[in-house]
Amino acid sequence: MTRQEIKARAKAQLGNNIFGSAWLLALVVCLIQSLPGAVPSIGTILVLVLGGPLAYGVAYCFLKQSRDGQPMNIGDMFKGFTDDFLGTFLLGLLSSLFIALWSLLLVIPGIVKSYAYAMAYYIKVDHPEYDWKQCLSTSQQMMNGHKMDLFVQDLSFIGWFLVGSLCLGVGVLWVVPYRTASYAQFYESLKAATPVVEQPAVEA
Repeated sequence: MTRQEIKARAKAQLGNNIFGSAWLLALVVCLIQSLPGAVPSIGTILVLVLGGPLAYGVAYCFLKQSRDGQPMNIGDMFKGFTDDFLGTFLLGLLSSLFIALWSLLLVIPGIVKSYAYAMAYYIKVDHPEYDWKQCLSTSQQMMNGHKMDLFVQDLSFIGWFLVGSLCLGVGVLWVVPYRTASYAQFYESLKAATPVVEQPAVEA
């Protein structure tokens, strides 16, 4: 799919109405993911512990909605804690560690690595039997030659974020579900077009 088609499908997935129930439920899911980082003093620790399972929950909710067209179930947000807590925890912790290590070289290598790992949680949703190594390796394979596509897709949301910031910054919150839905649609498009072979290991 083209970038325009991906974004159109993402909007349709959310009901094409920023104040509709589907969009608002998606907003709640994204807000839940951001809560650990907002806790004073121990926010960083909470993000390290809860970040992976919550990111998995977000991927699960948005991917499920993209496929069945139904409003999200907030309870699905916590699938990462009930289905495979250790697996999703390690996926979040080690992907963040690898991105941080690459960022020590310069900012750009860290950004490149973050895009290489961008599909890892969606892969984990489709392949719950994969460990963190297989998820990261498969994501790197899927994103080979497509990192710039996703980067440009992200850039296309700058206008939305600027408009959202004019509403005392609150409007930005409504853009986050739209961008997240576009990631789920990007994964669906990439999965359909890219033959993926399971990889047993990952390069940091």
